[in-house]
Amino acid sequence: MEPDQWLAQYGQKIEQAKRGAAEVETRLGGVGGSATSPDGLVTVSVNASGALTDLILRPGLRGEDPERIASAVMAAAAQAQRAAAGQVVEIMTEFVGDSPALEFVKAKMPNGYSGDGTDAVEPQPELQRRDTRPDDEYFTNPPDVMA
Repeated sequence: MEPDQWLAQYGQKIEQAKRGAAEVETRLGGVGGSATSPDGLVTVSVNASGALTDLILRPGLRGEDPERIASAVMAAAAQAQRAAAGQVVEIMTEFVGDSPALEFVKAKMPNGYSGDGTDAVEPQPELQRRDTRPDDEYFTNPPDVMA
């Protein structure tokens, strides 16, 4: 291979890497996460790095114990950070693939990331939890209600 040809190919690879890095930077700039406490009184939003960008405390919190409010804020922030981190992992997976670089990124997520297998399981809606067996079967073999 001629030195000029090699240099031209190398230059193309560098340009391609620069375009890919610029695309990732743009996509990561739009990453964020949001979470609301189970009672709906606290909502937290974070950016790609997990820094707080918005905090909404609803009027129903008036008169609440400050420790309870702080706990709700921290729990919602952790959920929002996991959501944002999940988006970061998706973007980086597309960019670097399953590699040591991706494992490094994952390791730097203090609250893990959504999709890491440790997500809290959402309870099923009541209609899906109902026992729909016929009465004869239900009373012959009732559910175990005492644990």
